[in-house]
Amino acid sequence: MLFWIICATLVATIAFALALTLLRPRGQALPAGAQDLQVYRAQLAEVEKDLARGVLSPEEAARSRVEISRRLLEAGRALQAAGTSAAEAPRRGTVAAAALVVAALAGAFAIYDRLGAAGLPDAPLAGRLAEAETLYQARPDQAAAEATATAERKAAEAQAAAAGNPVPQPDPKFLELMERLRQAVASRPNDPQGLALLSENEMALGNFRAGWEAQRRLIALKGDRAEAADYTRLGELMTIAAGGLVTADAEAAFAKALDMNPKDGLALFYVGLMMGQNDRPDRAFRLWDASLRASPPEAPWVAEIAQGIETLAWLAGEQDYTPPLPVPAGPSAEQMQAAEGMAPADRLAMIRGMVENLNARLANEGGSAEDWAKLISSLRVLGEADRAAAIATEARTKFTGRAGDLAKIEAATQVPLGTIGAAP
Repeated sequence: MLFWIICATLVATIAFALALTLLRPRGQALPAGAQDLQVYRAQLAEVEKDLARGVLSPEEAARSRVEISRRLLEAGRALQAAGTSAAEAPRRGTVAAAALVVAALAGAFAIYDRLGAAGLPDAPLAGRLAEAETLYQARPDQAAAEATATAERKAAEAQAAAAGNPVPQPDPKFLELMERLRQAVASRPNDPQGLALLSENEMALGNFRAGWEAQRRLIALKGDRAEAADYTRLGELMTIAAGGLVTADAEAAFAKALDMNPKDGLALFYVGLMMGQNDRPDRAFRLWDASLRASPPEAPWVAEIAQGIETLAWLAGEQDYTPPLPVPAGPSAEQMQAAEGMAPADRLAMIRGMVENLNARLANEGGSAEDWAKLISSLRVLGEADRAAAIATEARTKFTGRAGDLAKIEAATQVPLGTIGAAP
């Protein structure tokens, strides 16, 4: 309320000052008609003086009075006409100026009422930084974040099942193979290849904690031979397990990766994500910009960065920022067909990069039914039937009650399984 009182006072003061300026009489030169009147009156006085001195005869004086009086009357009529027009012009100008001032003030109030935030308190930089630090320190630990994420996933699965779209269950043969893999790793704990396979497949099954724990055991086994990518993968798996929240444990893994390789694009992405989660867009912008410059255009995380970095740049005060990379799109049918003629390894890398770009964008920004259908059909072409089915279930939940969109999703699930990424 105090804000509006102050604004109203300022507006009234400005309006009063403008009104005084518009209504104040303006000094101006004597009109030409008035000067003529003065001259003719002076001439009449001179005629009387000349008559009294005997310079003019009564007949001459009479003729002079008639002529001067005629001119005096004409000058009076001209002055009166000019005076009316002169008075109307300032009056019209004053009204127009006043209307313009009122319109400007009303427009200012209307715009602020729509875009402003009168009730928002001041937010000094020091206070905002302190709040961000408090948010950063108050992050849940890895176990708490995973518990929350697991509860949310189960709730989503229950909701999908209630809507008639249950989450597909893994193939029993795959589960049998997974059990054998676990036993093999348990019997050979120092086998790095086994730990890598265990980590990857536990994540595919949704056993996220088991997946990142296997990755951590792999790093411990490698010891000094562990690379930056190993720590980045550990941090990424921990973040996935925590539902996308970068916890302190995951941050430590990314920090280790960046100590070993400051240009690790994926680690830069996740640390920037963490800064954004903790209300530090200024730091998030610098990290994401560095990730864009260090990452290949087809990297899966590039799509998410490209979608949000211009907003981060604005929040960070970079008004003229231009991303170094264009926003990637999902694979088109032509791109998928063109990939058929490539060598198997190159073909797989190309298609997977584009598919993961699309997947990242949909996960973070959402998209149309066409985008979801494209992702599902692309995964089926890659032979990833289970993953395509899981994403189709999520898409059905998002487009519940929209027959046209659901038809597109169902059509995508009928795309024949392919073997683009398989070795010949």
